[in-house]
Amino acid sequence: MSLIPEAAAAKNAVQKSPRHRARELALQGVYQWRVSGSDATEIEAHLQGEKNLGRYDKPMYSKLLRGVLANQEELQILLTPYLDRALDELSTVEFSVLLLAGFELAHQLDVPYKVVINEAVELAKTFGGTDGHKYVNGVLDKLAPKVRAVEFANNKK
Repeated sequence: MSLIPEAAAAKNAVQKSPRHRARELALQGVYQWRVSGSDATEIEAHLQGEKNLGRYDKPMYSKLLRGVLANQEELQILLTPYLDRALDELSTVEFSVLLLAGFELAHQLDVPYKVVINEAVELAKTFGGTDGHKYVNGVLDKLAPKVRAVEFANNKK
């Protein structure tokens, strides 16, 4: 279940870094989970059958997808105070991007929070609605200082 047509996906995959491409594919997997209820094993098996995936960081993809799905309840609780509406009122793309970025902020401490936010905004621009990236940016800008307090404080010095 791809969010973009295969030809466009192939073209975009060539131009993206393997890490960004892993995030795109993980986002598509989270989207698929949200829409169909598939588990990580089913989603990964489906991905293996896809063509023209381009170069992507396979371990990162798997870690992100499995991490989001395994921690989705915790991530929803983490995100809720920073939302202006219920999670189920968000578009599926915004919901999926926020879960993915929330996981990276909370569990991928080797990735700077600014990178996480920038990547999430880019994913929202690519796959989301017209102003969805602004909403994603606003939520993550509020979440980052709470989840990454030490890193945030060090960057302010």
